[in-house]
Amino acid sequence: MMSKKTRSYVEFLYILPFLILAALMFYYPLYGWIYAFHDYMPPKPISAETFVGLKWFKYIADNPVRLADVGRVLVNTFAMSGLSLAFSWFPMIFAVFLNEIRCKPYKKFVQTVTTLPNFISWVLVFSVAFNVLSSTGAVNSVLVSLGLIDKPIAFLSSKENVWFKMWLWLTWKNAGWAAIMYLAAISAIDEQMIEAAKVDGATRMQIIWRITIPCLLPTYFVIVMLNLANFLSNGMEQYFVFMNNFNKKSIEVLDLYVYNIATTGRGNYPLSTAISMLKSIVSVALLFITNTVSRLVRGQGFV
Repeated sequence: MMSKKTRSYVEFLYILPFLILAALMFYYPLYGWIYAFHDYMPPKPISAETFVGLKWFKYIADNPVRLADVGRVLVNTFAMSGLSLAFSWFPMIFAVFLNEIRCKPYKKFVQTVTTLPNFISWVLVFSVAFNVLSSTGAVNSVLVSLGLIDKPIAFLSSKENVWFKMWLWLTWKNAGWAAIMYLAAISAIDEQMIEAAKVDGATRMQIIWRITIPCLLPTYFVIVMLNLANFLSNGMEQYFVFMNNFNKKSIEVLDLYVYNIATTGRGNYPLSTAISMLKSIVSVALLFITNTVSRLVRGQGFV
């Protein structure tokens, strides 16, 4: 029989491959931050470039045009993240009502249909949106043929309500997947408590309001805290495929802005790296702040 110390070494060897993979995937790329301190221009090696210190960080603060661009992008980022945060309760409520479906085949059908979009790429989502909502798409074709409108409605190219449209597409794609965590939490609720409530004459809605939702609130709080920690990280895939010349100024979020700087024209890798580095530092600070709030509210953090 192995000693406790030997067993600890064996258990460490089990997780060592995953630690190495995490280091390669998440920490090794941080080496690229050195580009923010050089006047780098591909294809020259970074060792051949001039070290310029904080030049690119000062450039962001001293250039009014660039500072205005960053401000515009931050407004878009805060708006998109703010909408997602404000409606973060939606997957929880969806999971609650999904759990109330008594017909198991229908319940599985609804859960499957709402979960599958999570595994569809944003390119395919945009293809569906284009075929349905473009000026020559199905919706406009039907409305024009019925005489309800004189000319096609610019659903995709208009910048009006673009933040809300992006939230709708994001919710359609992720709501079913996000509900899985709440369904797992619902399955952990003590059945005896629910049965006791039924014996006391509680209706299904009263059980939902007095038992189910309060039991889900700790899970909801953790998810909200994690979303706050990732407030600046919207991703770029959704906005990249939906972006066009008409809505670019309203749809360009921070991740997409960094990508566009690095790839437009000759590409300004040092500037894009500097902005990305600042974003990472702020995100880490938000993570520690939300973790502190979690400790104060829940008595334990999630980091």
